[in-house]
Amino acid sequence: MKILKNLKSKLKNYSQRFAHFTADVIYDRADGFTAIIYGGLLYCLSFIFEGIARLRFYMYNKRILRDAPLGCLVVVVGNLTVGGTGKTPIVEKFAKSLADRGRKVAILSRGYKSKSDSTFNKIIRWFTHGESPKPRVVSNGDKVLLDSSVAGDEPFMLARNLPGVIVIVDKNRVRAGHYAITEFGADTLILDDGFQYLPLRGQLQLLLVDKTNPFGNRRLLPRGILREPVSHLKRASYIFLTKSDGEKDFELEQTIRQYNKTAEIIECAHKLRYLVDFSTNERFELSYLKDKKIACFSAIAAPESFERFLREFGAKLVYKKRFLDHHRFTEDELNEVFLNAKNAGAEFIVTTEKDSVRIDSAYKSVIPFYYTKLEIEILSGTEDFNKAVERICFPEL
Repeated sequence: MKILKNLKSKLKNYSQRFAHFTADVIYDRADGFTAIIYGGLLYCLSFIFEGIARLRFYMYNKRILRDAPLGCLVVVVGNLTVGGTGKTPIVEKFAKSLADRGRKVAILSRGYKSKSDSTFNKIIRWFTHGESPKPRVVSNGDKVLLDSSVAGDEPFMLARNLPGVIVIVDKNRVRAGHYAITEFGADTLILDDGFQYLPLRGQLQLLLVDKTNPFGNRRLLPRGILREPVSHLKRASYIFLTKSDGEKDFELEQTIRQYNKTAEIIECAHKLRYLVDFSTNERFELSYLKDKKIACFSAIAAPESFERFLREFGAKLVYKKRFLDHHRFTEDELNEVFLNAKNAGAEFIVTTEKDSVRIDSAYKSVIPFYYTKLEIEILSGTEDFNKAVERICFPEL
């Protein structure tokens, strides 16, 4: 039994190291002979991925494959790249602004890293011609019904932060949209991470581009971070440059205009607003970070941005730990992180809001524990976010 446990532990450590190495190769952070060979293999696979992506878009453009209009306003929020563009705060802000204007809003998400139906059940249904399970309702607008392990991190966080907004998880967003309309009377659908979801037609395509790393190395998965070619910027109605510092990037804007002459470009920044005590939900001003020895950990696509935020507010990072994006923490892992932070002399430890939803609310930390709350601030392209929503979703006739 002990041998089996040790073997399982070694396999887990190996798979984690391999996943980290793969991420380093994709983001061009790795060097050496092994990285070059492995990068070459991934580069070959990228050609296959690009061919499939282009064929898929061609078939929808030529109406060989059909999309499905649902008879209501559909706002698509997405990106060309995997991870790290700051999509969730923008989805949250749009949903809140629309709901405040009297819209019955439903957010449709695929629920990345959420629990899905087992393969066994799918096979049984296929043989018996049984009905597929209904879409999972994370929030009915009145209360949150599912936790993050079932709903997925982002859907749970959106449901928790948006009372009055319906949040539904289903890989089939057409079915989820029908369900939101018929069961809840939704008149506005927001497709979270929906830019590549072509079966559901959206009237508005909001494309997010991370200004700090717009297109990676401009290669498609799995050698780069692109989900589709850069030329597909042309499909966007509006382009939000996220994580902006307010400085003009003429090269990036030139690239955008090369493929999209008409889309309005709106620059915005992700701003830390306050700290939240994990145990009590008490809020603290960011000035609380100044000159404090702190530790941090995260499992997000761009941990560098999170760590930089903390330093900008005067924190002295004495310990940090990075996990793979969407990693679900075990109690042993958390205990190790908190113990290492304490031994490093940290006065308290900080994580992101997105990471906090994957931690049991009853978890007892050995040092004070906080998470950060992010909000979106418009820097240029419109007066403020509410004005942007007004103009985008309620145009004058």
